[in-house]
Amino acid sequence: MGDDLFSAGAQKSAPLADRMRPRTLDEFIGQEHIVGKGRLLRRAIETDTLQSSIFFGPPGCGKTTLASVIANTTGSLFVKLNAVAAGVKEVREILSEAESNLSLYGRYTYLLLDECHRWSKAQSDSILPALEKGIVKFIGSTTENPMVSMTGAIVSRCRLFQFYPLGAEDIKKGVLAALADKERGLGAYNVRLDDDALEHISFVANGDARAALNALELAVLTTPPENGVIVITKEVAAESVQKKVMKCDEQQFYDMLSAFCKSLRGGDSDAALAWFARLIYAGVDPRIVMRRVIAHASEDVGLANPQAMVQAVSAARALEFVGMPEARLSIAQAIIFVCESPKSNAVVTALSAAFSDAENTADEPVPIHLRDTSFAGAKGLGHGEGYKYPHDYPGHVVEQEYMPPSVKGKRYYIPGELGSEAKIKQNHDLKNR
Repeated sequence: MGDDLFSAGAQKSAPLADRMRPRTLDEFIGQEHIVGKGRLLRRAIETDTLQSSIFFGPPGCGKTTLASVIANTTGSLFVKLNAVAAGVKEVREILSEAESNLSLYGRYTYLLLDECHRWSKAQSDSILPALEKGIVKFIGSTTENPMVSMTGAIVSRCRLFQFYPLGAEDIKKGVLAALADKERGLGAYNVRLDDDALEHISFVANGDARAALNALELAVLTTPPENGVIVITKEVAAESVQKKVMKCDEQQFYDMLSAFCKSLRGGDSDAALAWFARLIYAGVDPRIVMRRVIAHASEDVGLANPQAMVQAVSAARALEFVGMPEARLSIAQAIIFVCESPKSNAVVTALSAAFSDAENTADEPVPIHLRDTSFAGAKGLGHGEGYKYPHDYPGHVVEQEYMPPSVKGKRYYIPGELGSEAKIKQNHDLKNR
């Protein structure tokens, strides 16, 4: 009885998001593409035929909640672990018990592993034989892309289900359900939630039901009633959720950085600024962004507009000198400059070809006329013999062979037609006739 009282007290004091966790598929909100009426995952749960699976998606979208629903509806045993705390020994004990229950009573065991991407290879290997024999049904829950963050052996034995951020209407549905629920929610309070406050909470939560419900609870518990009514206005809601939740796990970070780089290359300054803002808003180190801007100043602009490199490096210096948030202006200026500059990848192709030849062609002695003459005795060895000093000739240019012998006649740098390279191309073509 003492345990029951303690459990009831703990449940009552739990955050609203935990108290309102759906118990059945009918209470579950969102993810209609996998748990809607007639969908595969829903049918598998309802018939208790779900096989080993991995649920992956952003925080607060229902992964762990759906696993709890499965635990409530299945006739099988259900064990929950967290990948951070669970060791190989604990897993083996669970597998041993699961095998006994299956052989003695014919009951399967579901093993739910939260944050399953954090499992090491040794931990993953410990469960593989049980998966192959069908001793347990594994359900992994992760915010990371399992095809990148998990061992292939585990992923290949599981069905992958991708969860998406909840829509604004889903968030609103969850908020209103919490306000109406007298058993687990805030139904015991006399609350009036203004429409614009509901809109604000659903927008700022950014698909995270947990964030929305916790913000709602904070607003209700900290707002004094007026004539017996707790009025949640947009201003109150804004205080409860002061900043939009921006999800940025490892995969999302690389995806956004990729989009940023492609926008730079494509010359779309609006898109590049949009991705830059999202990266910074998500807490990404601005130096990472600046490294990409500097790289693209050469990779995608190059000598078509040499000032792009000057702008990029100057913005990086500004970041180190004045810091954030002031440096955002300098960074934005460099981003726009790179985007709006004429484009050329001639530097990239020239460098790639030169390095390829350095690796794949014969190493031959440096031609005698190009050899070092700075040391005593160089003249006696013939170093520099036949070298023509360009400044002794008209235009400060003279025709002579500079290339390594094994790549004589090879051209690496081929100027483009745009920007400053158009003029470089004229001079370059004259020299290479």
